[in-house]
Amino acid sequence: MLPRVTSIAGLPTPALVVDTTALAHNLDTMSAALPGARLRPHVKAHKCTSLAKEQARRGHLHFTAATPREIVGMAHAGLGDDLLLANECVEPARLRALADCPARVTVAVDSDETVDAAAANGIREVLVDVNVYLPRCGCRPEDAPRLADRARAAGLDVRGVMGYEGHAVLIADRAEREAKTVHAMERLARVAEAVGGGLVSAGGTGTYDLNTAATEIQAGSYALMDGDYCKLDIPFRRALAIVATVIHTNDRWTVADCGLKAMGMDHGNPSVDDADVLFVSDEHLTFTPHTSVHVGDRVLVWPAHIDPTIAYHERLHLADSLDLDATIIETWSVDLRGWDAVGANRGS
Repeated sequence: MLPRVTSIAGLPTPALVVDTTALAHNLDTMSAALPGARLRPHVKAHKCTSLAKEQARRGHLHFTAATPREIVGMAHAGLGDDLLLANECVEPARLRALADCPARVTVAVDSDETVDAAAANGIREVLVDVNVYLPRCGCRPEDAPRLADRARAAGLDVRGVMGYEGHAVLIADRAEREAKTVHAMERLARVAEAVGGGLVSAGGTGTYDLNTAATEIQAGSYALMDGDYCKLDIPFRRALAIVATVIHTNDRWTVADCGLKAMGMDHGNPSVDDADVLFVSDEHLTFTPHTSVHVGDRVLVWPAHIDPTIAYHERLHLADSLDLDATIIETWSVDLRGWDAVGANRGS
């Protein structure tokens, strides 16, 4: 058992720290903008049932997930009112785990194979996933009505459609971001009526206030924010950082113990206040500080992409601020990490 740590300065590093004031601001701001069922928060961003319970306390009782493990973990944490796996799955054991868990579970389908796998393994409700110009999953719009008919013929309830304008959510220019969102949703709207069911599920943090076509928005990063989303004109504050320890310094560069194994790098380098980040390697962050630092000093590292960053860590340390001398108030488990839905821990 880890010893009780009372301050950010005392944490073993690298460690994730959360500013509770910024987190509360973000959750409250989103619940005012998209109350109740207008928001289906995406738990892939934080993978933490304790944080999801804070979202539920603010009226958001329907959730989005990216993995069967997240679905099963949410269900066993008592957060199973209405869970959407916004991802395709064909593995029988994982689909059966979803069907058997104590929750209302809806699964995305975009092909004959995903429809048939869902029907064969006890899934009862689906959304037809439509490609809306992001080169990822989703069927062609013209295939959606046929897939809906196939699903209903197999005994599935088709609740509606979903599509993700992920190619638009991080565009810095608001007008361009809105134009691409509208273009994507026009494509989704063309098939929504033909598919039926009523739900149109889409959107993300970067388009939460621009996507007016969707009946529910799947935003997730808004809760903690990251370097990329903080560049946009949206009213959420960065609430998560990695605390790292300086382990080397010389007259040209400084190194902290926070590398590739501690943060997602798919969106580029992290940032360090009053410093220039040079590069990141397996266990090291190499940077040039603008002020004097010494071996043993602590620094805050701001990741560019929080979703994969959090997945590397086992816990979130909540503090009353993100000052290095701030007090640790509580520690939450990142309990939705991993992939094994069948053997998922049933505790929260």
